[in-house]
Amino acid sequence: MYLYGASGHAKVVIDIAEALNIPIQGLFDDNEAISQLLNYSVYPSSSIQKNMEMIISIGNNEIRSRLAQKYQAKYLSLIHPSAIVSPHAMIGEGTVIMQGAVLQVEVEVGNHSIINTACSIDHECKIANFVHISPNSTLCGNVQVGEGSWIGAGTTILPGVKIGKWCTIGAGSVVSKDIPDYSLAVGNRCKILKTLK
Repeated sequence: MYLYGASGHAKVVIDIAEALNIPIQGLFDDNEAISQLLNYSVYPSSSIQKNMEMIISIGNNEIRSRLAQKYQAKYLSLIHPSAIVSPHAMIGEGTVIMQGAVLQVEVEVGNHSIINTACSIDHECKIANFVHISPNSTLCGNVQVGEGSWIGAGTTILPGVKIGKWCTIGAGSVVSKDIPDYSLAVGNRCKILKTLK
């Protein structure tokens, strides 16, 4: 398996792969000045070949989306052994579930999403592609998070709330009402500050 992206997020993905005893052949990065990360070789992205087994180890949702469309790789998913994932949950390709996360029954997570450290995602939540749920966030039951949205660290989303696509929810927010597409929203209670598109 290879990783695309040689930065801080990649270090956590490496930890997960090592915990699962999954061999890492190396990493790719656009910055050709980087030659090594945690004792793994880093190669220029120009050397990526079709159908390589890979995970895009970049935290930025928009960049992950762009790269996933650009490269025809075989995208794997990783779930850290300390995560608790219901056998009735569905996890898409390229998605990474980090240390201490809890995903309850019938949670659905799309492709190339990040479920970060110690997240709690309750029953029947639906998380779309290219989403990032930041550390220590809590999604109560039946929450929906649209494509490309970023949920800031320590955010709580109350039951049944729908977050639109490509939204940013500020850290520590408490979201009690639906948030429309392309919104920047923050606070307790969460309020929309502006439209991002």
